[in-house]
Amino acid sequence: MSFASDIKILYHMAMRPIRGSDHAERMESFYGGQANAYDDFRRRLLHGRRNMWSSIEIPQGGRWVDMGGGTGSNLEYFNSSIHQLKKVYLVDLADSLLSVARKRVRDQGWHNVDVVSADATRFQPPGEPVDVVTFSYSLTMIPNWFAAIENAWTMLRPGGTIGVVDFYVSRKHPATGLRKHSWWTRNFWPVWLSSDNVFPSSDHIAMLDYRFQRSKLEENMAKIPYLPCARAPYYIFIGHKT
Repeated sequence: MSFASDIKILYHMAMRPIRGSDHAERMESFYGGQANAYDDFRRRLLHGRRNMWSSIEIPQGGRWVDMGGGTGSNLEYFNSSIHQLKKVYLVDLADSLLSVARKRVRDQGWHNVDVVSADATRFQPPGEPVDVVTFSYSLTMIPNWFAAIENAWTMLRPGGTIGVVDFYVSRKHPATGLRKHSWWTRNFWPVWLSSDNVFPSSDHIAMLDYRFQRSKLEENMAKIPYLPCARAPYYIFIGHKT
């Protein structure tokens, strides 16, 4: 993508006011003008997505829900293995991103993928419980993120898998074995990202550990485009419903 496309993205991220009377309208206000250039920039901004995806075993004939799936670019991490799944539900509230997702699904011939406009705290797929639920940089944009985790737990079958990758900050006094961030990191990133209605939390990992049996946790720092000295903290969590 061109530098001009990046400037457009950065304008929407840092300068353009986000308006709307509810979460869906605010999401569309933020993403409406950048949907077509979304994937390339986010590929450089949102690290760890492929790592999270590849850490989850694809269940043969299973059902997978990607919450806050946006343009559907995450589904490309499946490669040809997507056809092993009985059904994939891609759920989001931003209509402009879902339009890109629907085109991607048509172009790829993914007949087992349903693109759904719905709230991650309320959506329940029809039929039996699902095998996998993923959140890829979406929990930080869901106001009631704890309700979204509870909803994921409800829809998962016993033994089902949850995968999350997202920004976060550590608690001031994290649990034993978890990374401790500096005062600057804990305070800078929530303020910086909140202008985009992205709210890194110190409680994501604790809530996920409370609800699921953890099988993997990585805590990392990621480069930020056009901020050469900046490193944003993100985590990858894989867990199972017991």
